[in-house]
Amino acid sequence: MTTPAAPPATPKPGLHPRNRHRTGYDFAALTAAVPGLARFVVTTPAGTPSIDFGDPAAVKALNRALLEVDYGVRGWDIPPQYLCPPIPGRADVLHHLADLLAEGNDGVIPRGDRLFVLDIGVGANGVYPLVGHAEYGWRFVGVDTDPVALDNVRRIVAANPGLSRAIELRHQPVSDNVFVGVLRTGERFDLTLCNPPFHASPAEAMAAAGRKLKNLGKAPRGGSAPRLNFGGQSNELWYPGGERAFLERLITQSAGIPKRCLWFSTLVSKAENLRYVEVALEKLHPCATRVIPMAQGQKQSRLVAWTFTPKAERLKWRRARWGRDAGMAVAKGEPPAEQPE
Repeated sequence: MTTPAAPPATPKPGLHPRNRHRTGYDFAALTAAVPGLARFVVTTPAGTPSIDFGDPAAVKALNRALLEVDYGVRGWDIPPQYLCPPIPGRADVLHHLADLLAEGNDGVIPRGDRLFVLDIGVGANGVYPLVGHAEYGWRFVGVDTDPVALDNVRRIVAANPGLSRAIELRHQPVSDNVFVGVLRTGERFDLTLCNPPFHASPAEAMAAAGRKLKNLGKAPRGGSAPRLNFGGQSNELWYPGGERAFLERLITQSAGIPKRCLWFSTLVSKAENLRYVEVALEKLHPCATRVIPMAQGQKQSRLVAWTFTPKAERLKWRRARWGRDAGMAVAKGEPPAEQPE
């Protein structure tokens, strides 16, 4: 099939200015690189190419093409029923966090393998490390409680020469632990990020999926269970107590390692949970917090970041880990200088 040419694109409202997908998708380039995407491409009433976002196979094919064309990742795939996240939204998180780091670095985004990021709940898709390394050259440690998910990301890393040094994967054996059990002695991170489970139970997750499909005009007939167009295992979609309980646990445990990370961060999907996050943070007296609004189409979310490192110490951190001396150490294969407790 011949993919129709798209009219001149206009930026999508809400996406970060550096987001590669801000003006839509180049389906001609995507289908040329990943021919399997072509069978899912349709023409909208407005005459533009798109896909059926209610079809999980179409969403997966689009993700595979985006990661290959825009981020140089070959052979991306996920096992059946695992979370298939929208690439533009995940990229936006990384761009906003890059801006946050730039605030304390004279407006310059720190790039390259001097910067270490901990991805809490990397999943089977590995999108944060894959996109973050492609965009900024950062190094990632991806943590998950699911060995199958970790094995899948290992397969993706192995299929892409150069990623093995940039992305390390670790299993968290205790589901209630966030940091304990996965951090190594003396190890420090410049950022942590997290995309927490949204729901409090499988029933709540399925109800939300039904509403989403209804909005897409894909509601199941005859009372059948909704098909998740984005997939997702239980640990990816729900947590006892829901997003609020997970976030409160994350924040509480971050206070147990205040000097091990410069900036902690997490997405907060549900607007009503933001006040609980703010209360939880106030109890722990961080040195600084940020609430960053985010949007993708009609979807609204927010990114919350906090640090227990005073401003003067953040400057020392930057000099020790991102400065010229740190760069020379990394070039020699040494880790960046440790930040004193």
